[in-house]
Parts: sequence; C-alpha cells; structure tokens
Amino acid sequence: MNTGKTPENIFKRSILKNVKARRSEVLTGASFGEDCAVLDLKEDEVAVVSEKLLTDKDGFIFEDIFNNVCSNGAEPVGIGLMLLLPTGYEENSLKSLIKDIDAACKESNVEILGGDTSFSDSVSRPVVGISVFAKAKKTGYVGSNGAKPGDDIVISKWAGLKGTYLLARKYEEKLKEKFPASMILSALQFKKYLTVVYEAAPAVKSGVSAMHDASRGGIFTALWEIAEASHVGLSVDLKMIPIKQETIEICNFFDLNPYNLDSSGALVMTTVDGEKLVRDLGEEGIEAVCVGKITDSNDKVVINGDSKRFLEPFRSDELTKIYDL
Repeated sequence: MNTGKTPENIFKRSILKNVKARRSEVLTGASFGEDCAVLDLKEDEVAVVSEKLLTDKDGFIFEDIFNNVCSNGAEPVGIGLMLLLPTGYEENSLKSLIKDIDAACKESNVEILGGDTSFSDSVSRPVVGISVFAKAKKTGYVGSNGAKPGDDIVISKWAGLKGTYLLARKYEEKLKEKFPASMILSALQFKKYLTVVYEAAPAVKSGVSAMHDASRGGIFTALWEIAEASHVGLSVDLKMIPIKQETIEICNFFDLNPYNLDSSGALVMTTVDGEKLVRDLGEEGIEAVCVGKITDSNDKVVINGDSKRFLEPFRSDELTKIYDL
C-alpha cells in the first residue's frame, strides 16, 4: 500500500468488518469517521489505562496485553490501536492482523474501540501500539504498593512462562536435537497461560494487598518492584517458587536464569492469608503457591537452603542474552 492513511474501502472491508468483539459499556466504538471512543462508567468506577508497544520481530503475541490493568484489579473493557505499517504491506496481512487482535479481545471479553492505521516507508516491519482501557471500583483497584510487613507472598502459575515459550518457538528445531519433541511441544503450549485475566479478579475478591504481573525481568524483578513500591523488604524461599521442568531444561541449555526470564502469565501477589488465596485461586483452576513473607526491613532476600542472595533492580531480561527483543 502507499504511504499515508488507509483507504476507506480497505478500512471498511479489512478492519471494521473484522472487529466483532463487543462490550455494553462502549457507546461509540470503532467506526469510519469517528475519531474518539465513548465509554459509559458507573459513578463508583474509575478508568485504568495502560499502553504496550509491539513489533512482529518474532511474531505478535497478544495474549498478555491486558496483564497490566488486570494486575491493578481492573477489568479490561477496550483497546485503542495505532498501527504503523510498512509501505507494500499486503491487505491480506492487515486483515489477518486485525483478526488476531480481535480474537485475543474476544477471548478476554474486550472490544476494539478504534485507532489509526498508517503506512510509512520509515518502518520495515509492522509496529502495533495498544492502549488498554479498563474499569475498576474506586475502592477496589490494587497496585504494587500495598504490601505490608507480615503479608504472605503468593505466585500463580510458573516462573519463566513467556520466555520459555518464545525460546521454544524461536529455536524449536535446535532444541529438538537435544530434547524430546514432546517436551518442546509442551513448552510451545505455554502460550495459553500468558494472560492473568482469569486469576486477577478472584485474587482481588480474596483480599490481596498488592499484585504485579511478572513480565520482563521475570519473578525476581516483580518481587523487587513490589517491595520497592511498598517500601518494604521480603524473604522468599527459592525452592518454593513454582517452575516447570521444561523451563529448567531450556534455561540450562541456554545458560539463563529462569527467575529473571519473562514470566508474563505469572502473578506475584501479597496478602494477609496466603493459604486462603491459594485455595481461592485453586477453586478457579489456577495453581498458586506461598513462597515467602513481606518484612519490615529494606532487604529483599531469596533463600536457597543454607545460602541467600539479595535481589537487584531490573537491568535486562534473560532473553536479551540470546537475541534483541
């Protein structure tokens, strides 16, 4: 396609026609000629907004685009899209991209609200900017800064989920030379676990004091950021942190630390009663484990048997040792 805006006929047949997920709160959504979306919120609700920038360097992954707002105890309602596409990008590719985004939205009961699609020779591959709009009760949203000394620390699912999936997808054939094909297939299926939509709401109901999605930098970074935001310390038992054998094997193969590997899909939570939270999540089919305690010191300690280490601020995800993100 040529430089500039999307032609009206292509916009209608390849974009609007493929936007099918709907929400009752959306009074004005994606349509030709409309520059704004309008949402209907109740008097006791607030808007929660988050942004994400994606490229197709390794293929788009939309499963985790709602994790930031869900980790604040909010319910995602809609997304705004900014698509910057290279000139020459085929219409069929645009249609496929919109279908993939809409499918991710439908899975999480979210509507595409609108946005802007442009073609430019300044980019060589598609760039997708996503703004997520969510709603939460004024007294019900949860941040990363609510952890209190004495709180239990609970982690859902497993460390290194997204990083393991990305490595298995990118280096599938190489890994099959070392490991059984069934193990690599299992790692590729981690993709279905990359959202925290399903555990965040029951976690809020259960009474969490803080939540954080363990994305880039992994579990260790999420623990550090909760402690820093809450001005507390923590003590965690490394052996209690849930992790899949596939992640251990693949990280050993690439000499990576799985606890600093992108763990999107795992949620780090604090609460006064960790065992209750684990039970409540279990009733929703979500695996979770108590791994430690929030303390009243500044130390952020991970204990491994007779040894211990101190957590450090985020520098880079382990994936960057293998390739540029």
